[in-house]
Amino acid sequence: MDNPAVFNHCIFQNDNISTYRKSFDNALPFRFITIDNFLDPVLAETLFRSFPALGAMKTHYTGINERKAEDSNFTNLDKSFTTLHESLSSPPFIDWLVSITGIKPLHTIHDRLGYGLHQGGNGSFLDVHIDYNIHPSEKLHRKINFILFLNPEWQQDWGGFLELWDGKENKRAHAIAPLFNRIAIFECSEISYHGCSRIKVPAHITRKSYYQYYFTPVPQHIRYHDTIFRTKPEDPLLKKAAVPIKDFLKNSVKKSMMTIGLKKFLK
Repeated sequence: MDNPAVFNHCIFQNDNISTYRKSFDNALPFRFITIDNFLDPVLAETLFRSFPALGAMKTHYTGINERKAEDSNFTNLDKSFTTLHESLSSPPFIDWLVSITGIKPLHTIHDRLGYGLHQGGNGSFLDVHIDYNIHPSEKLHRKINFILFLNPEWQQDWGGFLELWDGKENKRAHAIAPLFNRIAIFECSEISYHGCSRIKVPAHITRKSYYQYYFTPVPQHIRYHDTIFRTKPEDPLLKKAAVPIKDFLKNSVKKSMMTIGLKKFLK
């Protein structure tokens, strides 16, 4: 890689790449992989110590399906965040990602629908869902989710696991702990149901992560949809009734906006 101070050089060894590819291809219920010790430890520590406070995050979501904070404006943050974003967008890294996933050609998009930071405090959660499939203005197909966790202290009973769900069985297939310097990479599709379990943490702890998405040209048969949530078997009946209605109305409005050329409002 051009900047060996960014990544753990071991992940680029041919034997490891071969192992990652096999693991990714054989994963169920959809293709994914986790890799520990991903970044150079000095950079990872800098990112953690420079992570913005929860209250300083630009956007806060509070609704029936989610409670989280998000920000993608790195202008006033430590330069390490820009270094990370540029490195994850570089041709050498994208080549590595193609070698792991077999998905190409891959493109990055430099707005909040393409990269940024997520953070959640006590009570935060993100219900099981599949993601929006087409970027509203760039007209590219979202194909890979990349998540880097930045939590040096994390206990089992705090929740906050990245959950991967089997859509056919409507049950959790994997629960990935958001451990420090661990990444999760998974293929976005109409079956890639995932979410974040509710967080129960002390007041001084938050769940921190960096996200970046990778895109391919849009296949001819694919039509736009926004995020689609799915309720869990244990959810109350009222929520099971409300969520599909909410998603139907939201997607209907956004599809109409796409049709009449109001794409900028979807960003």
